[in-house]
Formats: sequence, C-alpha cells, structure tokens
Amino acid sequence: MLKRPHYIAVSLVVLLTLIILNLPSRATARLKLTIGSLFLPLVGLVHSADQLAGKATGALQPRGELVQQNETLRRENEELRLQAALAEGTERENARLRQLVGWQPRQRSRFKLASVILREPSNWWRSVEIDVGSRDGMTTNRAVLSPDGALVGRIASVRLTRSQVVLLGDPNVHVAALVDNETRDMGVIGASGPLGSGLVELGYLSKSANLKPGQTVRTSGQGGIFPRDILIGQVVDSQPVEYGFGTVARVKLAARLDALEEVWVLTE
Repeated sequence: MLKRPHYIAVSLVVLLTLIILNLPSRATARLKLTIGSLFLPLVGLVHSADQLAGKATGALQPRGELVQQNETLRRENEELRLQAALAEGTERENARLRQLVGWQPRQRSRFKLASVILREPSNWWRSVEIDVGSRDGMTTNRAVLSPDGALVGRIASVRLTRSQVVLLGDPNVHVAALVDNETRDMGVIGASGPLGSGLVELGYLSKSANLKPGQTVRTSGQGGIFPRDILIGQVVDSQPVEYGFGTVARVKLAARLDALEEVWVLTE
C-alpha cells in the first residue's frame, strides 16, 4: 500500500513526463543537451578510473614470474663472471706467450722450442726432461736457453721423444764464462749450493780480477759446447781463494731454473 508521499512523487513524475512529451522538438533537444552536460563529467571520471585500474593490473606481475626473472638474471651474472675469469686466464697465457716471442733467437732456424714435461724428485734443482728427442734431431751436449735467451744448461741424454737437460749448478755442467768488465776476466761456472738454484760459483778467476756486484757474466765460447755471448747472470760478490792464488765469485743466474715451462734448444 503506497503512502501519501509516494503518491505525490509518482504523480510528479507522471506530470513531468507528460510535460516533456508535449514540449516542442527544439525545447526537447535543449533539455537533453543540458542533462547530458551534467552527467558527462561523471561518465568520463568513471572511464578514466577504469583505465587506471587496467594499467595498474597490467603492471603488477605474479610473484612467480618475478622470481623466475630474478633467477635468469642471476644465472646470466654468474655466466658473465665465469667469462671474465676465463678471459683473465687467457690474458695471463697470452702474456707468457708474448714473453716467448719477445726474445727471438738469432738465426732462429738453429733453435727449437721445447716444453718442460718432468722434474725428477731426487734431482729437483739439477735436471728436467723436455718433449723433444732423437726424432726431432736432438743430440747430447746441445745448449739449452730460457724463453728470454739466458743459459739454462745442456742436453745430457736423448731418447726417441724426450731428452734430459742438466741445469746450471749441476756438478756435471761446466761453462767457460766471461765477465763484462774492463779487464774481461774469464773463469768457469761450476756447482751451486746444496739448496738453491739461483746462485752458482764462478771460479778459476785471476787473483787480480776486477769484479764488482752487478757486472754481467756471459759465455766465452771457449768450452766447446756453449756458443759465445749467451747471458748467464750477474756478479753478486767475490773473494780470494785460499792462499790467494785466485778469486772466486758468486753469480746470480738470469734464468729462473725453478720456473721453467719452455726452453730453446740449440740444434746446430
């Protein structure tokens, strides 16, 4: 049962409808335009809100996808780190190879490059094995040099694919040497101490030898095995031998005998 206020409201709506229907067409159009201008901002606001909500929904990604992307980036980072480490190792190898070609032997055809493949534990400081042998033209008593051209030793024995090199400081290696000074003092490189491979003894020097620390020592070419003018090392100090009949000096070798990886072998 409708109450009185309801009857009044319904009656007003019906009356307003009849009035609008009986208005001229021009007045009806103006009325529609006015009503539309009142509601248009509200419609636009609702549409903009819908667009913003859609964009926000698109921007938000499921947590699983974010975790997967993070894992992908982590793996790529690890891969880049590994590549950087490999590049660093390659650079070190290139530096070592540049050292090998930095010293070019005179008449290179007379030399052959070989790799050190073995050190005997019982004779660690005194000999090494290299990966060339008789099939490569190796024979005994060939001079062996370091990658930068310093004397290392000589070939003592040869097999088909390998050769043994006895190093400076071994009692079986004697080298006629010349000191690069004003008096051109000459002597013989002999054995080193029992525990070191960096110092050797230069003996048979004249008692008047003019030796000073830092003077260069090279091969004299008079021993029959080692060619002339191969670098041996530098004078460290000297002292008279017993009874003053001569002088003996200590020489620091130019070659690192404990760190040899490649060597040059004189083939002629």
